[in-house]
Amino acid sequence: MSITLTETAARHVASHLSKRGKGIGLRLGVRTSGCSGMAYKLEYADEAKADDLAFESHGVKVFVDPKSLPYLDGTELDFAREGLNEGFRFNNPNVKDACGCGESFNV
Repeated sequence: MSITLTETAARHVASHLSKRGKGIGLRLGVRTSGCSGMAYKLEYADEAKADDLAFESHGVKVFVDPKSLPYLDGTELDFAREGLNEGFRFNNPNVKDACGCGESFNV
């Protein structure tokens, strides 16, 4: 089981952690939400939780809770800029369907 970051995403996260002046990586998870059933949770991690699973990619740590991992296994997190828009993209091989607005998915 694994979660990876592209080099672009890792650079973006490392830069923001440096600007924040604290943090040890990213916390990635899923929650029940939206019209398709699940949505991603993404935040900076200031500390590891006891049951976290940790992955490292391009020098950046990603922490995932055990309940979320089956839905996220194999996911690659990318960061892209298109015109004035920028943000993370989740390349998740487990997704079977996503809602039209892109906010939620199901597996």
